[in-house]
Amino acid sequence: MAQAEPAQFDLAIIGGGINGAGIARDAAGRGLRVLLVEQNDLASGTSSASTKLIHGGLRYLEHGALMLVREALTEREVLLRMAPHIIWPLRFTLPPQAGARSPVLLRLGLFLYDHLGGRKILPATRTLDLTHHPVGVPLKRRYKFAFQYSDCWVDDARLVVLNAVDAAARGAVIRTRTKCVRAERGEVWRLVLNSHGNREVVTARALVNAAGPWVGAVMDNVLRTPEAAHARLVKGSHIVVPKLFDHDGAYIFQNADGRVVFALPYERDFTLIGTTDEDFNGDPAGVAPSPAEVTYLCKVATDYFRTMIGPADVIWSFAGVRSLYDDGSKKAKDTTRDYHLVLDEQFHLAPVLTIYGGKITTYRRLAEAVLKRMAHFFVTRPAWTANAPLPGGDFSYNAVEAKIAQARRIWPFLTEDHARRLIRAYGTRIDRILGDAGSLGDLGACFGGDFTEAELRYLMTQEWAQEADDVLWRRSKLGLRFTSEQRAVLAQFMSSANALNAAE
Repeated sequence: MAQAEPAQFDLAIIGGGINGAGIARDAAGRGLRVLLVEQNDLASGTSSASTKLIHGGLRYLEHGALMLVREALTEREVLLRMAPHIIWPLRFTLPPQAGARSPVLLRLGLFLYDHLGGRKILPATRTLDLTHHPVGVPLKRRYKFAFQYSDCWVDDARLVVLNAVDAAARGAVIRTRTKCVRAERGEVWRLVLNSHGNREVVTARALVNAAGPWVGAVMDNVLRTPEAAHARLVKGSHIVVPKLFDHDGAYIFQNADGRVVFALPYERDFTLIGTTDEDFNGDPAGVAPSPAEVTYLCKVATDYFRTMIGPADVIWSFAGVRSLYDDGSKKAKDTTRDYHLVLDEQFHLAPVLTIYGGKITTYRRLAEAVLKRMAHFFVTRPAWTANAPLPGGDFSYNAVEAKIAQARRIWPFLTEDHARRLIRAYGTRIDRILGDAGSLGDLGACFGGDFTEAELRYLMTQEWAQEADDVLWRRSKLGLRFTSEQRAVLAQFMSSANALNAAE
C-alpha cells in the first residue's frame, strides 16, 4: 500500500484574532510548521473591539472565579514586560455608589485583587479624598472618596499583529483575507482555502478552531461536525467622546444593574467608555452598537461626571461579539470569561481542538494550554513565551520615555507627539520605518497628521495591511483624526500599491 504523503503543516489555525495569533506564535517558537488563516484582516473582529485592558477582572471575584482572576492578575506583569510599548500601567479610580456594592465589600475585593496575582511592578490600592485630588475634579461633587487600584492598558489590535509578526519570524505562514471554505478529515486535514477567488488546497496534521464568534459557523459549514460545546455570543459596545478629564488615569463606575463601566483616556484627545453585555444573534461581521446601548453608556457616564454626555457627543462607537463558553448563566454579564478547550481525537483521524471563550489578558496562557492538550501529537520544544518580548518590546517596562527621547536625538525632525506615537506602536522597530531619514520629507508623502508613506509601506510589507481600515482602525487609530478626503487618498494609494504588487 502506498504511504500517504506527509502533511505540509503540523498545525493549521482558523482565526486571526488574539487566540489564533498567540497559538501561532507559541507553536512556531516550539518548532512546529504552522499555518494561520484569517478570512479578513488580523484582529478585524472581537480582538480589536475590546475595552483595551490587561486586567484581572475585579467584578469576577463576586462570582467566585478566583482561579480565573488569579491567572489574569499574574499575566498582567508578564505581558507588561513582554510588550512595554503597547501595554502600560493604568490607575483606576472606583468611587462607591449608594445602593451598589458597599465600600467595605469593595475594599475587601481590592485587598484580594492586590494579593492574588503576585504583584511586583504595579502599585497597590489606596483610598483617595476626591475633594482634594485631581481625579475628583471631573466627578460630581457628591462623590467624596474613592478607591484607586492598578491594571494595565493595551493596544489590543497591535497585540494581535505583533504576535503574528513574531510567529512569521519564527516560520509560521500567516494568510490574511484567506477563508477556509472546507476541511476534509482523514489521517491528515485537507483544507480548501479561498483567497481573492483563488482556490488552494493545503494539508495539516492537526487543526485548531480559533474563529471566535464564528466558531459555530466553522463547525457547521467548514468542518461539518456537531458543535463540540455551545458558544454564547455576547455583544459589548463602546463609545468614544471628547476628552472628559486631563489626567492619565481611568475610572470604573458601578451601575444600578450590577454592571461596571470604564471611562479611559484614549488617543490623547478622547475618552473611551464601555462596555455593555447583551446576548447576540446574527452575523458577527455586521455588529454595531444599538441606540439603546449608546444611551446606556452616556447615562452611566453622566451619573458620575459633571459634564453632561449624550448621543450627540459620540465621535465614534464600536462593538464586538465575545464567543463565551455557555455555562448556563441567566444573564450575559454573568457568563464565565474563562476559556474552554474541546479536543476531538479519534482513531485514524486527524485531531481538531475548538476554543470557547477567553480574554485578551490570558491569551498567552490559553496558547500554552492548547499546546499542552495537543502535546501527544507533536514533538516540540518546551513553553517559552513568558520571558520572550514581542517585536519592538525588547526594553524595560519603565523605559518608554527614555526611548522617546532617544528617538528624538536620532531623528531630530520628530516632534514629541510623533515620536511618542511611533514608539508606542513600534517600540525598538521604529528604525525599520525611519531608517536613515534626515527630515520628514525623506519619509515620502504625508497622508494626514504625521502619518507618512514610509510608515504605510512598513505596515503593508511587514504587518499585512491591505486596506485603509487596516491602517486607520487596527494598526493605528488615526481614523479618529483623518478627514474623509484623507481616507480616500490613503485608500487610493493602497489600492494602486496592491495592484502594482500583484502585477509583479
